[in-house]
Amino acid sequence: MKVRFLAKLMEQTRNFCIIAHIDHGKSTLADRLLERTGTLAAKEMRAQVLDSMELEQERGITIKSHPIRMDYKRADGERFTLNLIDTPGHVDFHYEVSRSLAACEGALLVVDAVQGVQAQTINNLYLALEHDLTVIPVINKIDLPVARTDFVAGQFIDLLGCDADEILQVSAKTGEGVSDLLDAIIARIPSPQGDPAAPATALIFDSVFDPYVGAVAYVRVFDGTFAKGDRIAMFAHDRNFEVQELGWFRLDRIGQARLMAGEVGYIATGAKDVRYVRVGDTITTLAAGCSEPLPGYTEAKPMVFSGLYPTDNDDYDDLLDALQKLQMNDASLTWEKETSAALGFGFRCGFLGLLHLEIIQERLEREYGLNLIATLPNVEYHVLLSDGEIMICENPARLPDPREIREVREPIVRATVITPKEYVGNVIQVTLDRRGVQVSMEYLDTERVSLVFDLPLNELVVDYYDKLKSVSRGYASLDYEYLTHRRDDLVRLDILINGDPLDALTCIVHRERAHNWGLSLCRKLKELIPRQMFQVAIQAAIGSRVVARTTVKPYRKNVTAKCYGGDITRKRKLLEKQKEGKKRMKLVGTVEIPQEAFLAVLKVER
Repeated sequence: MKVRFLAKLMEQTRNFCIIAHIDHGKSTLADRLLERTGTLAAKEMRAQVLDSMELEQERGITIKSHPIRMDYKRADGERFTLNLIDTPGHVDFHYEVSRSLAACEGALLVVDAVQGVQAQTINNLYLALEHDLTVIPVINKIDLPVARTDFVAGQFIDLLGCDADEILQVSAKTGEGVSDLLDAIIARIPSPQGDPAAPATALIFDSVFDPYVGAVAYVRVFDGTFAKGDRIAMFAHDRNFEVQELGWFRLDRIGQARLMAGEVGYIATGAKDVRYVRVGDTITTLAAGCSEPLPGYTEAKPMVFSGLYPTDNDDYDDLLDALQKLQMNDASLTWEKETSAALGFGFRCGFLGLLHLEIIQERLEREYGLNLIATLPNVEYHVLLSDGEIMICENPARLPDPREIREVREPIVRATVITPKEYVGNVIQVTLDRRGVQVSMEYLDTERVSLVFDLPLNELVVDYYDKLKSVSRGYASLDYEYLTHRRDDLVRLDILINGDPLDALTCIVHRERAHNWGLSLCRKLKELIPRQMFQVAIQAAIGSRVVARTTVKPYRKNVTAKCYGGDITRKRKLLEKQKEGKKRMKLVGTVEIPQEAFLAVLKVER
């Protein structure tokens, strides 16, 4: 009887997610699903209810996943449990999205009726198909006067090979079509499979830190049962913990006695560090646990690195405290202490991508009241030394002397750009200027083209996205994934101020571009560094070879003004005396570098 009851519960459960490009209405559609199923009371509802962070609501993006359980009563009276696993939408969180998809049986592929299919739509679709998910195509924003539903339906047919009657049309704003969507979720998405009597196995698709119960794992249970008080273990490390609490999700966590196969919920582990509860890892029980982990786990690896320094050195301890608190809820954030001759004490931080960097910096400034300087974003280089050893270099200032290096390998990404056909030439030119290599070009329809490039990540993280939007008037969309590390002729470019290296502006560039890049940067710094009583030489150098130079001219006092007539030697004597004085001043004088100078590198035309 119990086995039959559990089987019936699993038959009436649906686990699904919503995947969409940024600003295609994913969070608004989730609001309507919660409203239509009566999951939240009217007083609990607000716009983007699952986006709890202020930054998420401002930018219209999902940063932190928030699953929620909905109970839906169909028109025929049958009840179903719908678990919506909300996923981040940006390319930076690609791994987190893949783990969320692995926890589902189906996905709603939402596309804006005006904008149509975008780069991220295609990449997320491929990710869903890799996990064998049932994909339900949904056209959103059909209430807009400029909606192109027939055109977008044609894109779906070409992309999925589906029939026109399989495509659902909804308006997340007005709620039109949402009831049909709920019925389609139940009819098309299969119920979860699993054995409640088998060894307990669950996938961690996200985690947060709670000061009362420690690290909390967001899980999908595939087999077996977890109960409060069980001793549990993860496969990624050899520690084990006792289940402090477990249960389901509404807006808050709802405690339960147990979690069974097919269910989505949370397990409070009591771990004091969220890094012990890693996204993608497998949880099992010690008493009768599974022998093999679920496939797909890799450690979240930072792709972009930047130095964060407080503008006031007295804020160093506050910055350290803030980073420790943020890391409690974000295990993908890494940092280590760093000292710069120009900026003082700070931290070298690792991020999943540029958006992740922006979010962390903005949270540090908003939530902790810090004023920060962020250095130029860098990537991770693999350096093959003369003795055969491979060195991982995240900070350009630490790149060894050229005589000790056999080769330098940089990360390459495969970038997909979707753009209207009239901007194809501009997009290709911008990408080729950044050492990109075109892989393919495909017409998605009569108006839009998909371009695939292999592109150095270092070229992409600085200003490629801004340039792409500029040359396409905002219509191009970008998605990318890491491909490999590849050898190239890369050199360290140092910036010297009066012969002293400015480590915060050191960067790694291609040898062919070193002169132009160095000259542009020197000219930009010349505009920003204030004039002194002595001459300031700004140089760009590769090792001991100077490749570019500019000079900030000194203030000059006319010491010969009091001489009128008389012998010329008198004037020469005064000028020589002034010259000697400036030499002495240059020896002891220091040049104060303004904060704007450290941002100048971001504004230099590549």
